Amino acid sequence: MKTIHKFRLDAGKEPTSLSLHEGYRVVRCEYIVPDKSVYLWVEQPLKVGAQTREHHFRVAFSGEPVPDSYQYRGTALDPFGPEAYHVFEVPEGERSIAASSASNHDFSGGHWQDSEAS
Repeated sequence: MKTIHKFRLDAGKEPTSLSLHEGYRVVRCEYIVPDKSVYLWVEQPLKVGAQTREHHFRVAFSGEPVPDSYQYRGTALDPFGPEAYHVFEVPEGERSIAASSASNHDFSGGHWQDSEAS
């Protein structure tokens, strides 16, 4: 048997940590307007004694650079705004690198291109 769980992802430079069962699969991500948040739906096996492991997911704006090693998992669109949110899985062991490399850039409000054009 298997099930699908819904998880809220925190926006920002710090990845969200989720404890997931071995054999999980991301099936959907969506921006929920009333919550103003990105959610991730994950299919997981329902096996007695199934191993779980921490996985880290990072939400990035369109045009915001992320390391090549990050694995794209989906895009969530704000239906009433111009923003698109892209969900990446951060490889094991790179969580601290994610926060420090992102802090070197100013992406506030998703308009980082404006500051580079000046």
